[in-house]
Amino acid sequence: MADEALSAGAVARRLGVAVTTLRTWHQRYGLGPSEHVPGHHRRYTPADLARLEIMRRLTAEGVGPAEAARWARQAPVLARTERPGPPPRPRMTRAGGGTTIGVGRAGPVARGLARAAMRLDSIAIGETLARALAADGVVPTWDGLLRPVLAGIGERHAATAGLIEVEHLMSRCVSEAFAAVARSHRATGPARVLLSCADEEQHTLPLEALAAALAEAGVGYRMLGARVPLAALVETVTRTGPAVAVLWSHTRATADPQQLAALLAVPRRPLLVLAAGPGWQANALPAGVLQPVDLTEAVSLAVAVGDSHDRSTTA
Repeated sequence: MADEALSAGAVARRLGVAVTTLRTWHQRYGLGPSEHVPGHHRRYTPADLARLEIMRRLTAEGVGPAEAARWARQAPVLARTERPGPPPRPRMTRAGGGTTIGVGRAGPVARGLARAAMRLDSIAIGETLARALAADGVVPTWDGLLRPVLAGIGERHAATAGLIEVEHLMSRCVSEAFAAVARSHRATGPARVLLSCADEEQHTLPLEALAAALAEAGVGYRMLGARVPLAALVETVTRTGPAVAVLWSHTRATADPQQLAALLAVPRRPLLVLAAGPGWQANALPAGVLQPVDLTEAVSLAVAVGDSHDRSTTA
């Protein structure tokens, strides 16, 4: 084996990477040389080289280093006469229906939900969400369960350009679960809160989470949904006179502050206008518009202002 083993410099030249990169892969991910001759530096065997080739190709394709290293370590050891061929693209599932969606520090329920999403198991997803919503409520379920899984799916899509079908199925299941909460907590009072996406904004799940949380709190609302033109939004505010108007923007491309300014200029302007979502820039918001930091704050503001509005109209 000694005559086939390679130094770090030789491996770096073959792979087209720096020797420091090899050291990093060794120290962080355990992809180092495995042959050791007493009194000499460790050398890379053909099997080591094959794994490093997988690591190089996967990272070049956009796979994160930690996951690429995991796939490289799992690759079968090549025989001495074999030449390392093209590495397999990482599959999203393992035997038994496992998943590689990362959920950070979220607990076992989130990991189980991620696995169900990867299996496209809408029944399991729905049952998991129903149990969580019944036991914990909307806000804890959104923050502790759904956000980690949805973020993991988004990160996997960004790295692989895949999982579109997983994202669509998961979104539909979440929408159905939130709609069920809203139906079971139908408010008896007037719709004090108007929920709308900004013009051309299509991401609605966070707004649906807010709607379900308001329903859970007994607060009436109207939901206009995705891609609401400004003229339609202003007309709705003029006709219904909500106490609170929430305008959701997921990206800067849809976060035009003029939409918020138009709400403030309506004769029956809301008592409170909320700019919700990461699209809005705080320094560009019109005076008088608040930007809630999370779902909890959005619910609290809407409930507080709605209660104040009810007291003032009945006094």
